[in-house]
Amino acid sequence: MPTEEQTWKVGPLAEASGLTVRTLHHWDQIGLLAPSRRTASGHRAYTEQDVVRLYQILALRRLGLGLETVATCLDAGVDPLRLVREHLAATDASLAALHDLRERLARLHTDLAAEREPGTADLLRLLRAVGATGPAADRALRRHLDDDQLHALADHAAALGPAAHYLLEVEWPQLYRRAEELRRAGTDPADPRVRRVVERLDELSRLFSGGDATLSAAVRTAWREDPAALSGDPQAPADAWADLRAFLDHARRAAS
Repeated sequence: MPTEEQTWKVGPLAEASGLTVRTLHHWDQIGLLAPSRRTASGHRAYTEQDVVRLYQILALRRLGLGLETVATCLDAGVDPLRLVREHLAATDASLAALHDLRERLARLHTDLAAEREPGTADLLRLLRAVGATGPAADRALRRHLDDDQLHALADHAAALGPAAHYLLEVEWPQLYRRAEELRRAGTDPADPRVRRVVERLDELSRLFSGGDATLSAAVRTAWREDPAALSGDPQAPADAWADLRAFLDHARRAAS
């Protein structure tokens, strides 16, 4: 005879997780974590699967992700372990670039303090080091957007605060990879799982473009011509996303 699954009311779960009842109620209201069962008396209760989702939410929150990003990661099937691994790799690369930049700046400072004019080769290496501290996606965008568009993109990204890094370098590529997994599995473009991914991709596009259609088109061109940099996959061939773009466009038409 199967044993009945354990459930938790909101109060005991809040106490066990170190959260407040108000927080759990808010997460329920926004659809991030909703109790899946009801008790015999009609009260809503959290199941063991709900508790697993709560653990995942808390783990992603500790990375600094916002609630909307957390919801997208979980609902779109993003692997939290992969997310952490990629964030760690990107951080290590940034630290290495910054270390190189610091050494070059220190040498330049020494030369200037001694009133020695730095050589042209040193200045060029310094400029390359400065460029290396930015994400690969940023460097790819610079090949496709003019100065005004880059400034507008930077302003929109600045308005997003620290979340911009995660949205652009982690969540956006992850969403494209999830869409590709669905496409390869033969999923109908009208499937709700595909629609959720497309809706979030379009939402991110609006966040970074400020709703500017011309800017959005330029960014899409960058994605089409520099998939390796913008997808986070250095092995991505130039036509890597042709089938996926058609799949996503089909999903957009199905939703309209």
